[in-house]
Amino acid sequence: MSMHLSEQIQASVAAIRQYSDTEPLVGLILGSGLGTLVESIEGGVAVPYDQIPHMAPSTVLGHQGQFILGRLADLPVVAMQGRLHFYEGYSMGQTTFPVRVMRALGCQVLIVTNAAGGIHPDYQVGDVMRIVDHVNLLGMAGNNPLYGPNDPALGPRFVELGEAYDLELGALADEVAGELDLSLQHGIYAQLSGPSFETPAEIRFLRLIGADAVGMSTAAEVVVARHGGMRVLGFSHISNVALGEPPRAPAEPQPALAAADPHHEVLEAGRRAIPHLEALIRGVLQRLPEVL
Repeated sequence: MSMHLSEQIQASVAAIRQYSDTEPLVGLILGSGLGTLVESIEGGVAVPYDQIPHMAPSTVLGHQGQFILGRLADLPVVAMQGRLHFYEGYSMGQTTFPVRVMRALGCQVLIVTNAAGGIHPDYQVGDVMRIVDHVNLLGMAGNNPLYGPNDPALGPRFVELGEAYDLELGALADEVAGELDLSLQHGIYAQLSGPSFETPAEIRFLRLIGADAVGMSTAAEVVVARHGGMRVLGFSHISNVALGEPPRAPAEPQPALAAADPHHEVLEAGRRAIPHLEALIRGVLQRLPEVL
């Protein structure tokens, strides 16, 4: 007989407790290229996913696949260094299982980050966008992480997402960004499945439905966090700009070029963004007690 989801979560929590007795207030999900933020966590204890029952391994370059528990800005946190993606072959339940575990560990707040392609014409590589809403195209197409039987101990059958991204936390982030003299964009994030990047026609479609940035994660994690009653703050680092223009044939034959590695470019852009996002997240954490 298979274990119920709540039993799987408790087994995972028990395994983590063998490594650390930290009771985190905040969960952090670190996107592509941003995993080094954990170096700022004081007294950090690493718990590899392969040591946690029911956790799937992270297989993507730049995602190390471990929880880090410790303190950041004097608050107890757990950071997910390496998220899980639908395109890795996992179900939506598997990709969002770590959020369930974070909630069971005690997290009241989820701060989620990602690397995203900029769709808004004013966005530039290196911008940071506070996510004010999302378009969960996978969920709309039937791959909702809440699909199937609902355990009322984990959350309600039907989840209200009118304020998926907490307004009070968002306002706090805006204040911190102002104090840091950091330009913070506000926009709507769209989650697609990946792993292929978008065609120009798909970018034009996303722009038409109101998306400002696009990526391969986040929205499903936010749905599960809200299902569990967590307050959510989200940031996208704009790692590339998707213009949505169809390719044009060159007037003259061009020499062959080595194939580009877009994921490597995302990781490099993420490394350049670390100081901005780290300062922003640290500032939010320092003032978080004001809004809890």
